[in-house]
Amino acid sequence: MRRGLRYILAYWRAERRTIRQGFVALVVADFGSLVAGVALGSITGTLEALPGLLVMVPAAIGMRGNIFGALGSRLGTSIHTGLYEPTRERGGVLYQNIAAVTVLTLLISLALGVLAKVMSVAFGLASISVVDFVVISIVGGVLSSVVVGAFTVALSRRAYRRGWDLDSVAAPLITAAGDMVTLPSLFLATFLVGVRGVTPAIAALAVIVTGVAVVRSILVDLPVAKRILRESIPILLLAGAVDVFAGLVVEARLEHFLVYPALLVLVPPFLESAGALGGILSSRLASKLHLGVLSPRGRPEATALLDTTIIFVFAIRSFTVVGVTASIAAALVGLASPGVLTMIGVSLLAGLIATILAAVVAYYTAVATYRLGMDPDNHGIPVITSTMDFAGVISLVIALLAFGLGGS
Repeated sequence: MRRGLRYILAYWRAERRTIRQGFVALVVADFGSLVAGVALGSITGTLEALPGLLVMVPAAIGMRGNIFGALGSRLGTSIHTGLYEPTRERGGVLYQNIAAVTVLTLLISLALGVLAKVMSVAFGLASISVVDFVVISIVGGVLSSVVVGAFTVALSRRAYRRGWDLDSVAAPLITAAGDMVTLPSLFLATFLVGVRGVTPAIAALAVIVTGVAVVRSILVDLPVAKRILRESIPILLLAGAVDVFAGLVVEARLEHFLVYPALLVLVPPFLESAGALGGILSSRLASKLHLGVLSPRGRPEATALLDTTIIFVFAIRSFTVVGVTASIAAALVGLASPGVLTMIGVSLLAGLIATILAAVVAYYTAVATYRLGMDPDNHGIPVITSTMDFAGVISLVIALLAFGLGGS
């Protein structure tokens, strides 16, 4: 036991620079995600006026992290393997990745809008029209993607020049950036809903632009981009469906969250932290698989287990901070709260459950995709983020019930 503990402490000392960078990234991410949390807690009127919108919110927020978190993971691997060049050359890694995420943003946003309507109808929830869903999803998705995409590229260039470990900072920072800008972008897009003649025209234009982008991506000679699209589209669609289920869970329990809107403030930073922790582990494992440092075995090797211990260290700090800062933010904007100790307890209990699940999913997703000859960087982030969006919501519901806040 003591020998194992000494081994873990020695590994932490060897990785202290990475751990320090990860801590800083997570702190920035936690505070950044509070912007989305406060925004979500403050637009209860919009959520009530546009029934079903909350079904799409976790999917829309999660998709920014899925698309651009995977971009960060791929760029991190390209830096480690010496393939990264911070140029705009058409055949370069950076250019082809940007081309791929542009198509993914349009296509997946369109799919999410349709999927949110289908799921709402299937589960008997009142909702806005499919045209309204599509306009909000695509317009909000494009607005937020421009910001998050620029941030991701700038972060990769800075990491390349400064020698940062992009695998340890990309997931939390990119996810937080997505959280901060996606919800305000969706809110802005809601002003285009219900405008006679305008809303259908925007929806039609969005569908046409998406179709042209997809056809063009098939015809151009960009092999890296084509592989990204081929491997990413199925997993992102699946991830979107899982995120919509998460939204259905929250929408179905919306009345309980409206009693204490501070709990809505907790949701984005909590899900961001859960997804970011899994994303860090996923990115580290993917890079080590590519480098041959880690073998894709069914039973995790010591290297994978040691990386997992770092994630649990991050988790204890992150979910405590999430509970405290969500309480403070809610108090500052005058939102009703069950109390700071309860908020911390809910966050820590749900966080422990979510982190265990994140570690398992991150490892076996990386191993399975690598064994199948696919790139773990294309699958790890989307799978872990969407899984943690759903599992994180379920973990929160379990914690709320444990603290007597979930209703009957």
